[in-house]
Amino acid sequence: MQKITTFLWYDDQAEEAVRHYTSVFDDSRVVQVQRYGEAGPGTPGTVMTVVFELAGQRFIALNGGPHHTFTEAISLYVDCATQEEVDALWRALGEGGQHGPCGWLKDRFGVSWQIVPTVLTELLSDPDPVRSDRVMRAMLTMSKLDIQALRDAYEG
Repeated sequence: MQKITTFLWYDDQAEEAVRHYTSVFDDSRVVQVQRYGEAGPGTPGTVMTVVFELAGQRFIALNGGPHHTFTEAISLYVDCATQEEVDALWRALGEGGQHGPCGWLKDRFGVSWQIVPTVLTELLSDPDPVRSDRVMRAMLTMSKLDIQALRDAYEG
């Protein structure tokens, strides 16, 4: 097991969320499912936790009840090599959720994601402040990030 694992608290949708996430990302799988026993606090036999991997990264999902909810203060950042990957993840993760600005979205379970093309970091890191500023200005007008539009802004 990795040293640090992201732990996600759901009301009662952990298993459904994990099924969705593992269908979206390659190299993903359910590792283990634990169920509540007679000691509770959940209903005996219902899913307590699901250990799963997305693109080789391990997570744990808990059906912990309605006591805590997700906020945008924590998000899962997905580095995308191509526009096709950005488009596919934007569509799959955003379905039933909310699209936000600058590559951010909230999925139907309330988890915030950043769907970001690798090239954005490269363009924003350019030592020429005029070029990087044009890229930032372009990004700030977008919901789903558009690689070609970011490159066009970079070139001026």
